Amino acid sequence: MSYPRKIYVGAQIHDGRNLLEDHALVCKSDRLFSVQPISHLPTGCPVERLSGGLITPGFVDLQVNGGGGVMFNDDQSVETLEKIASAHASTGTAAFLPTLITDTPDRTRAAIDAVERAIAQKTDGVVGIHLEGPHLSVARKGAHDPSLIRLMSDDDLQLLLHAAERLANVMVTVAPESTTPAQINAMTQAGIVVSLGHTDADVETCHAAFDAGARSVTHIFNAMSQLQSREPGLVGATLTRGDIYAGLIADAIHVHPSTIAVALAAKPKSERVFLVTDAMACAGTDLQSFQLNGRRIFRKDSRLTLENGTLAGADLEMPRALEIMTTRVGDTDAQAVPRATATPAELFRDSAGIGMLKGARRAVYFPDGLSRSGNRRVLSANPDT
Repeated sequence: MSYPRKIYVGAQIHDGRNLLEDHALVCKSDRLFSVQPISHLPTGCPVERLSGGLITPGFVDLQVNGGGGVMFNDDQSVETLEKIASAHASTGTAAFLPTLITDTPDRTRAAIDAVERAIAQKTDGVVGIHLEGPHLSVARKGAHDPSLIRLMSDDDLQLLLHAAERLANVMVTVAPESTTPAQINAMTQAGIVVSLGHTDADVETCHAAFDAGARSVTHIFNAMSQLQSREPGLVGATLTRGDIYAGLIADAIHVHPSTIAVALAAKPKSERVFLVTDAMACAGTDLQSFQLNGRRIFRKDSRLTLENGTLAGADLEMPRALEIMTTRVGDTDAQAVPRATATPAELFRDSAGIGMLKGARRAVYFPDGLSRSGNRRVLSANPDT
């Protein structure tokens, strides 16, 4: 008979779906976490008694451009992915999609190859890839290099379909005006998560892309056609559909907390709004500037910008996003936690329990709840590490 290596009691536990009382987090002998009622715990095992607070699953982040001082765009290698993974693991992220921002076909192929190798080598946290571009709208380019943005060709489509054969989880951000409904449908049928973003498309075009199979929206409100009185744009299309997921950068810079609250009130199945960090090279470091595609990005006052002031990714950690959602938007802890755990994992073709505490290797303990995200502790399923 195998016994748990350690048991954590005394805190509320959110398992990714539900907020639980009178339960314990159990580190099993196979170094995986489980959640059990306190009344069912075995005796004679090491116990750590926590003074209140909240335990959550490790976070799931579908948009991670860099971290630990490096950018995926700069170097598509396993070594770069390991540095990014380590930086985000330190803040509680357990699974993420390395994200390649609009780049050349050669770098796109290299990024797919690197992620495939990283997964084969069991690089902690890497579960697929997110290709944000290059099939976007120049009119809504944001910090993407306009010289690299282009329409999707047959060769581009075949590259993506082949990637879906090699990787369990592939996410692609496209503008519907740079793709066709047939291309979107082909990607969807292959298991690719098609997400609309960096688009100036009108509402009818966006609905047609959703009907063709697009399932998500990339950083809602940012770099997309806005909700207006006579043209609802992508924002309006997203907020009228309960079948669509939407990523959100909840740093109170990219989107005002009151705007987020209005969106959650308007959207059917608002629980499908999930959190992303859109993190860059500076994550987990004190870097004050770095480069993307040869352009300098500056870090100041929790804001990342190009020299002209254009926002370029986010200076954000997932715990801070959860704090903003609970203290400034109006989410309860029970509502906020799935946005960073189980909900984004719903988009995976192979989630394998990602975003849930059952079978997890990493959890996050907030001694003061989500309202003070800076006070936190990452729990490893191996207490000796």
